[in-house]
Amino acid sequence: MGCIVQQIGWTGYGVGVSYGLGAVNFQPYVAALYHGYDTALARMITEATAMGADGVVGVRLTRSHLGQGNATEFVALGTAVRARSRHRPRDLFTAVLPGQDVAKLMHAGWVPARIGIGIAVEAQYLDWRSRNQMSVMAGNAEVSGPTELITRVRHLARDTFQRHARDARADAAIVSDIQLRTWEQGDDNATLLGAESKVFGTAISRFHSGRQAPGDSLTIMPLR
Repeated sequence: MGCIVQQIGWTGYGVGVSYGLGAVNFQPYVAALYHGYDTALARMITEATAMGADGVVGVRLTRSHLGQGNATEFVALGTAVRARSRHRPRDLFTAVLPGQDVAKLMHAGWVPARIGIGIAVEAQYLDWRSRNQMSVMAGNAEVSGPTELITRVRHLARDTFQRHARDARADAAIVSDIQLRTWEQGDDNATLLGAESKVFGTAISRFHSGRQAPGDSLTIMPLR
């Protein structure tokens, strides 16, 4: 396990006043989220290394508010594993995938490299069209503004996750979870809608070059 309690403040933020795309600088907030998750993962890896582990599987990344100001706890919790082999990996790996799925990957010729994270946060003011679409008299209709915002922020989070996996020199990545949080701020005259998307997964690398995998991945199945 690794954890960190971090105060997330509002330094560096700025909100625009125009309708449409809000001129909001969320980079300090996004950097704080990455710092929290990365620090928790690094401390988990340090603990696993001290145990003589080769990797950590089934990692759960959680974030919870402690109820005191903006203090937030980031936790990385997983199971340290060690192979029954004389060959030791050079670097300790981490995987969101459970142990059964990691075994299936290895039978199929792939190995986990590290956990990948993608985070994106954006906000925009609701225009008159979206406000009309959200009125009680609009009936059943798509609300275009929030749809565009949520689609965009999820797309940005996936792109960031992909770059994170590429930085690990991985050949592919498996997405395990996509989270979304939205909020509103403002009054009847101007409503700022915010969206935060997080993508968690595992970057993986191929260790065989043949057309067929060295083993049958169907011989090991998870029981849930």
